[in-house]
Amino acid sequence: MVRVRAPAVAGSFYPATAPLLARQVDAFLEQAPACPKPHPAALIVPHAGYVYSGPVAASAYACLSGLRGQVRRVLLLGPCHFVPMNGLALPEAEALRTPLGDVPVDEGLRARAEATAHVTGSALAHRKEHSLEVQLPFLQRVLGDFDVLPLVVGSARPEEVAEVLDTLWTQDVLPIISSDLSHYLPYDTARRVDRETAEHILRLEGPLAEDSACGAAAINGLLLVARRRGLSARLLDLRSSGDTAGDKHEVVGYGAFAFHARA
Repeated sequence: MVRVRAPAVAGSFYPATAPLLARQVDAFLEQAPACPKPHPAALIVPHAGYVYSGPVAASAYACLSGLRGQVRRVLLLGPCHFVPMNGLALPEAEALRTPLGDVPVDEGLRARAEATAHVTGSALAHRKEHSLEVQLPFLQRVLGDFDVLPLVVGSARPEEVAEVLDTLWTQDVLPIISSDLSHYLPYDTARRVDRETAEHILRLEGPLAEDSACGAAAINGLLLVARRRGLSARLLDLRSSGDTAGDKHEVVGYGAFAFHARA
């Protein structure tokens, strides 16, 4: 029997039924601005409930339009919100389930990840984690069939995350970093702080401070590899929950970024 990681936030972060979920994701994608070419080499995407961050996430996933059937391997990295841990962890599962169906875990990528010094297996770290789960329905609607390697990132130095990325990030693999930005700041303060964080990302300057992005550890590894590979970053969207569906007393920031090979 295939070991399946069950969805943890279906019905809370996003709809629990396939028809409603597909309609919501498709609506976000239809409303997203056209993404400039070329297609991205990597993405940074937020991970809150869809009513809050869905429009911002869609601006990144719109960049994958036209790649259905072409991108078949996705590497997901995101923060571990609930379990203190060092390094990175993959799930003890062979597939990840959403209301839209099961996504196979890429066994080739799993084997390469397990061969590094920084990746272990942890069903516990993945069981309640939403940061990677909420990316899957967008990917399912945009890409169709694909395999994934989901890695939660705990306490890890940029060089450690970069080593894992360098090992797994081949030409046929799309890395996606899942991260929100500032948390629970007043609206105007968050706008300033998130703009500063965005500028660091666009200049490929790390490391980001932990309180500037919950996925800072994963982003810092990506920035290091992007510099080595001569990539450039583009800002696709920068908003907060105060712009989408929340009040402006305390907001969470969301940014979407695409990374490209320099022309």
